[in-house]
Amino acid sequence: MFFLYNLMLLLVTPLVHVAALFSPKIKLFVAGRRTVFSTLAHAIGPEDKTIWFHAASLGEFEQGLPVMEQIKLRYPGHKIVVTFFSPSGYEVRKNNTIADVTVYLPLDTKANAQQFIALVHPELVFFIKYEYWPNYLQELKKAGIPTYLISGIFRENQAFFKWYGGFYREALKTFGYFFVQNDRSKQLLQGLGYQNVAVSGDTRFDRVVTILERDNSLAFMEQFKNQQPTIVIGSSWPKDEALLVNYINQSASDIKFVIAPHNIKAEQIQALQQSITRKTVLFSEKEGKNLADYQVFIIDTIGILTKIYSYADLAYVGGGFGQPGVHNLLEPATFGIPIVLGPNYSHFAEATALVQLEGCISIKNPEELQDAFDQLLANADIRHEKGHICGTFVQMNKGATAVILRHLSSHH
Repeated sequence: MFFLYNLMLLLVTPLVHVAALFSPKIKLFVAGRRTVFSTLAHAIGPEDKTIWFHAASLGEFEQGLPVMEQIKLRYPGHKIVVTFFSPSGYEVRKNNTIADVTVYLPLDTKANAQQFIALVHPELVFFIKYEYWPNYLQELKKAGIPTYLISGIFRENQAFFKWYGGFYREALKTFGYFFVQNDRSKQLLQGLGYQNVAVSGDTRFDRVVTILERDNSLAFMEQFKNQQPTIVIGSSWPKDEALLVNYINQSASDIKFVIAPHNIKAEQIQALQQSITRKTVLFSEKEGKNLADYQVFIIDTIGILTKIYSYADLAYVGGGFGQPGVHNLLEPATFGIPIVLGPNYSHFAEATALVQLEGCISIKNPEELQDAFDQLLANADIRHEKGHICGTFVQMNKGATAVILRHLSSHH
């Protein structure tokens, strides 16, 4: 099976280079990997001590951040190396302040894995949530380097638990310890014979709790909100926006809307703006304008949505009409505001829990959206109760980082 896997990689690599000619994302994926080894050779000397974190994409990086921060404090003499598989993670976080070196993870060939590990020579390795690269894991095991999975999540439909999954099950043997998000993940791993597993919870809760300790004020939001009821729409897709625009265009004039689309390409922003009949301003065109005069504010930039949520009376989080489903609920939830989302959320434990606890309202059509928004705007008691459920849920689930660090303290 290992032979077939490596053969497949050999065949796929040239195809990826061809695909890069036609896809900007794959072009970044290929181009970004060309300089990885020279970057590492320049940044890490043979005498340097290092700790390596691997994140598939942006979400996993954010998930691992609380652990990275604590590890950096605990091992101040070590260099932190962060790798990404996906361009959408690397391009957004390549200039992060936590890592000493941030690079793409070279493709999982045996030669790449050997060269990467020789250059980085990590003392500890953390894979975040998922992504199990057999050649990297095998080389880490051969080198005897302690390797951990943090915020792991396992489901019955994964290859590990199928009759044909022996090759993938073999990859799990690398991990010295599994820190998983829930009891079901622990049970599934124990079913494969692993006892080196603890339910730590999800480190993302630790990250979003710290958001409340920051200064989240934004002068332009103070001006725009102007003490009016404000709905913040985060990470919206066209399917979300079709319903939302319908509501916005017939809403009362004293309600303010902030829309932060998932995709900020100019043509999509323009189409969104043209579909709205209310007075609308773009973030990129806000200078010199009295924002209080506008009812709709479209955020055509990235990196400020978290702070914007602090101004919301209620939030709509997009993605719930697509696959795999709704985007990050925890950032608005930590501010203690009620959340409305689309119907596809069952893939995400926190969304499922918050819908069951009634902090979140799931809607599937324009009528349900209107009912949810109207009820939350009209009834402050319901709004505050649901918001309190969301805020408390985040606070009750923090602590995963402490579980991981306690284990490391007793073993390293």
